[in-house]
Amino acid sequence: MPTPVYIMCAMATSKKDNYSQKEIELLRHIRNAIMQSGRSPSIRDMQKTMGYKSPRSVTVLLRRLIDKGVIKKHGSRGLAIANEPEKTQYNALTINVPLVGEASCGFPLLAEEHILAMIPVSTELATPPHRYFLLRARGDSMDKAGIEDGDIILVRQQPTAKNGDIVVALIDSETTIKYVFKEKELLILKPFSRNNSHTPIVLHRDFIVQGVVVRSLGKIN
Repeated sequence: MPTPVYIMCAMATSKKDNYSQKEIELLRHIRNAIMQSGRSPSIRDMQKTMGYKSPRSVTVLLRRLIDKGVIKKHGSRGLAIANEPEKTQYNALTINVPLVGEASCGFPLLAEEHILAMIPVSTELATPPHRYFLLRARGDSMDKAGIEDGDIILVRQQPTAKNGDIVVALIDSETTIKYVFKEKELLILKPFSRNNSHTPIVLHRDFIVQGVVVRSLGKIN
């Protein structure tokens, strides 16, 4: 007879150092702030996010997380993630990753006006301490690489890439997704498509990319 789901859940949460829902919620908020802005949230920000009337409630939760060894004090007022809670098949750890719209006129891809939504993504995919964004692919120039029109792709934000990486680049005020190859003083952005009308793009080698594609998530929404 199959084991009931409620019994499996009880087994998964019976380990030492259990975390309350509020502790997990606060830890996730701290993780998101550090990943997205590079600094921990203020007590006031945490109080607002948690919906508490008093900052004391936040400090009590923080002390519990510090005692459990998952966060630590960093500098005079900051916080840092010391050790994440143990990941199990029943307990996924996530961070909020921005889904961005079309970039235009040379503005940074992650400018606030381009962010359409914040989507929780597993830290197994978006691994700390790197920063990430999600982008909807348009067109068929990379369909042979498994990136179809309308797919959501996970991108690690960085200005450089290795030969053979799939990158996101801003070309003539439009976002493009291509393989990158370095040849002497040039960067060649190459499509990988069943549609032969797509051609490579030739750039100077000091061109800065927006990020490297980690994987396609398919049509998730």
